[in-house]
Amino acid sequence: MTPPPLTEADIARVVDRFYDAVQAHPGLGPVFAGAVHDWPGHKATLVRFWSSVALKTASYRGQPMAVHRPHPIHAGHFGDWLALWEQTVRAELPAEHAEVLLDHARRIGRSLMYGLGLDPARRPVGLPIVGR
Repeated sequence: MTPPPLTEADIARVVDRFYDAVQAHPGLGPVFAGAVHDWPGHKATLVRFWSSVALKTASYRGQPMAVHRPHPIHAGHFGDWLALWEQTVRAELPAEHAEVLLDHARRIGRSLMYGLGLDPARRPVGLPIVGR
């Protein structure tokens, strides 16, 4: 049986649970604590982001690369972020929806790692590897 379509309410629930887990995570929590000073606002922004990605709502108007660039992010954070995201989407959504969001997250993570110069195999020319 096919589940009902993914909704913004589903995404809001996932984002809420995910960022609650991020705050408690020993590796990710400190990075986010230094960057996020308004958790309800941050979660609302991320609901718009994921709604734009997964539902094509075009409700997010931001620059993810620029937002992440000034923070002390290293390559290992991406593995933790993706594992926590996978755990959350699999717990909160039907398998079909979880796979869609997980596929998007994998691509977003690769893109951010590349853009931030954290992927040594695909590092842009002239960009150093930082945060080791």
